[in-house]
Amino acid sequence: MSSQAARPAERAGPGEITDTLRRRMLEIMLVARALDERGLNLQRQGRIGFYVPMEGQEGAQVGCGLALDPKDWLCPGYRETAVALCRGIPLPMILAQLFGNKEDVCRGRQMPNHFGFREYRYVGTSSPIGTQIPHAVGLALAARWKGEKVVSVAFFGDGGTSSNDFHSGLNFAGVYRAPVIFFCQNNQWAISLPRSKQTRSESLAQKAEAYGFPGVQVDGNDVEAVYQAVREARGRALAGEGPTLIEAVTYRMGPHSTSDDPRRYRTAEELALWKSRDPLERLKEQLVRSGTLGPRELDELTENARAEVAAAIQQVEPIGPPEPSTLFDDVYARRTPRLEEERQQFLSQAPPGGSP
Repeated sequence: MSSQAARPAERAGPGEITDTLRRRMLEIMLVARALDERGLNLQRQGRIGFYVPMEGQEGAQVGCGLALDPKDWLCPGYRETAVALCRGIPLPMILAQLFGNKEDVCRGRQMPNHFGFREYRYVGTSSPIGTQIPHAVGLALAARWKGEKVVSVAFFGDGGTSSNDFHSGLNFAGVYRAPVIFFCQNNQWAISLPRSKQTRSESLAQKAEAYGFPGVQVDGNDVEAVYQAVREARGRALAGEGPTLIEAVTYRMGPHSTSDDPRRYRTAEELALWKSRDPLERLKEQLVRSGTLGPRELDELTENARAEVAAAIQQVEPIGPPEPSTLFDDVYARRTPRLEEERQQFLSQAPPGGSP
């Protein structure tokens, strides 16, 4: 099936944002929002086991994702699904991981939303907070030593700035001037812990000063502002000027995950305030006001996004689970004699026509 979300994204030159790029930003944000709606419903219906929504953070993710080069390394957390869409990862691949079926490149071994797509330089996600930060630094240094003109990006939330890996990763990157971007989505809540209790720092961006490189705070609900900030940080990194910490101030409008009930720790008034700053609605209004899109075309794009997600679900959901015999794969680059012996024993016990 054709996938608008998987089309290569047009990227403007430094500092340039075209109407074509704005439309592309909108298309990906619409697909991300539609995927969020269906992902939550699929989990509630028992069709997938877990989901991590991104509603409210699409502007930050799409602004960052489209500002990067396809060869840049991405070290995500578990909420960066819109970044995966920007990278051109097809919806069926993403959904296969959510269902954990035999088309899942992780072979059903990861929790839903813990993606990893090697060919897209989208590094496998880990649940522990902040562990991807040092990994991004290592990737950036390795790329520089190999002479590759790429950067790596570590994605994390406000809660991640309190992790040990945040300190060790930023300190190491500062010392070695690694070509890395630390992209913090300050969505105001680390599960149920508010930003006000996370740190006494006036901003999260200012934490970069202690490590010897710039920290930038940007309106994370302004997709164009995020795009510009990331383009500038990428340019600095490739010029040998070292890392940048970007704090994109945004808001998680949904639950932390499908295991969470945000009504227990935040008010309806707070949610209503941030809904009025919805990055998707903001971009829609801008495109209509500028005459780039009309209301009818906007409705068509919204319906197209929902239809694309629905079609991908219909394609992926009937696919069966991974074969049990795959549990012997990927343990070693080459199976050891003992592991091969165990595999053969396992296969010998399989009933006719399938795995046990």
